[in-house]
Amino acid sequence: MSESDADPGTAAELPLAGYTVAVTAARRKEELGALLDRRGARVVYAPAIRIVPLSDDTELVAATRRVLEAPVDLVVATTGVGFRGWLEAADAWDLPLVEHLRDARVMARGPKARGAIRGGGLVDAWSPESESSAEVLSHLLSGAEGPLEGRRIAVQLHGDPLPDLVEGLRATGAEVLTVPVYRWVLPEDVAPVRRLVAAVLAGTVDAVTFTSAPAAASLLAVAAELGRRDELVDSLRDRVLAVAVGAVTAGPLEAVGIPTRQPERARLGALAREVVARLPERDPVRQVGAHTLQVRGHAAVVDGRVVELAPGPMGVLRALARRPGTVVPRAELVDCLPGGGDGHAVEMAVARLRAALGAPLVATVVKRGYRLAV
Repeated sequence: MSESDADPGTAAELPLAGYTVAVTAARRKEELGALLDRRGARVVYAPAIRIVPLSDDTELVAATRRVLEAPVDLVVATTGVGFRGWLEAADAWDLPLVEHLRDARVMARGPKARGAIRGGGLVDAWSPESESSAEVLSHLLSGAEGPLEGRRIAVQLHGDPLPDLVEGLRATGAEVLTVPVYRWVLPEDVAPVRRLVAAVLAGTVDAVTFTSAPAAASLLAVAAELGRRDELVDSLRDRVLAVAVGAVTAGPLEAVGIPTRQPERARLGALAREVVARLPERDPVRQVGAHTLQVRGHAAVVDGRVVELAPGPMGVLRALARRPGTVVPRAELVDCLPGGGDGHAVEMAVARLRAALGAPLVATVVKRGYRLAV
């Protein structure tokens, strides 16, 4: 099917049409991908981490037995899947964990952790509005749960050792029992992540989504192994949009100077809506004669109609749109063609571009080159 035959819809119907969005999530990646796909995006999957459960691990057994040695005053549940997994593992080992925690004050870092607490037959006492470990720490240090010195506090970890929370509590004189329910490691197949690094550097990905801090840190680590970490950081600072589900997830990116966009609520649906809100606004809608034109990642939007373009015509259009109204010489446009070419290749690309756009947006300036007909 040629560009002119394709009918991917309108920008109003498919607000992400013409954009490529990467998903680095390990869990629920299909769910996030479907949310983006329904809005018109091309979705690239590159799980940057995998979860290694510790249900058969002696470390988790030992941590659970330490919790059971004496009454626990406070419990911090950081994730739903982790807290639920801990209770299920203890039950499988015939360890009376739920009964042991019934008299404790159980803090839920977020709604999923709260659901796991209730699903396990316990009562959640409090949870932070920000869904962050930092707010949990502030709450406990405020004295809202009483003095902490000498009290036993169990903290369920979620792949991150949470040093700020753990050490902050230990500094009060509390006995802090860390419970590592699962941990994050690199995926068994790192090739998709390496391809994502290359795509970000090449500019063939328009946005990268992150749903966990370990995934963000993993992408940076893989880029470092390839010797291209600084290039990746520069690309995510400039051309490619980084969208994180929340402030905790954004931490490793913000730490190296990568600006992120974040939804108000840390939910997959809100994350997808944030991509919809932020990605198109980066590309201006220009008035070209009697028509409107927006140049996206691999498509143009002409009068609200999405027109997907092959790489050659897309490269020419992008070069013309960078300097609207200015004549761009043929020799310069050659560099915009994949694999290069010559003046004839540029003429062919322009002819295909005009046919696909279906509107007189590209003007020829005899013996000089081409320009947008603004």
